[in-house]
Amino acid sequence: MSAVLVEAGPDKGAVWHFGEPTKEQRALEAGLAWADLSHHEIISITGEDRLTWLHSLTTQHLENLTPGLWQQALILDPKGHIEHQFNLVDDGKTTWLVLDPGRAAELLLHLQKMRFMLRVDVKDVSNEYAILRAPGITDDLGGPFALVPRAELDEMKETFSATAMQVGTWALDAQRVAAGRPRIGFDTDHKSIPNEVGLLN
Repeated sequence: MSAVLVEAGPDKGAVWHFGEPTKEQRALEAGLAWADLSHHEIISITGEDRLTWLHSLTTQHLENLTPGLWQQALILDPKGHIEHQFNLVDDGKTTWLVLDPGRAAELLLHLQKMRFMLRVDVKDVSNEYAILRAPGITDDLGGPFALVPRAELDEMKETFSATAMQVGTWALDAQRVAAGRPRIGFDTDHKSIPNEVGLLN
């Protein structure tokens, strides 16, 4: 089956499904599926103060984040409303933030304003790196995920396709909704607070 693409919204241009969404969902549930999420945006943060800095800015405890452990984090406004939502992982030298399409520029501006005198460097690296939903049983964040240099993206896709089925965003969203994982802009608005949508406590 040929790919059916998303026609509108932040996922526009991504694969919606390949003609057999039920089969894709079953493969995803079995841990035998992967998905191309390379339309998402990525911010990198380097510097000695990056984890304590992010700890102070977000809802997550990040000071002693274990390298390779994916986390979800939020940034709230002074009234507790959700302003930014992203997944992140640290590799021991760099913290990588993965955001929905169209949200990196606003977050980048916010982070740059909050640097003060701290030893951190923040960059939009969406043109250099991409994210894939890797094969495996779904975890609490909707992963497992693979952060891949774009120069190696095609090779990684071939590797995943050798043992797993490629699925589209339809299957991923169906699983996300069933698990009660809210997505900013879809299940939230500018007045949403984390507790209302089950993101805290």
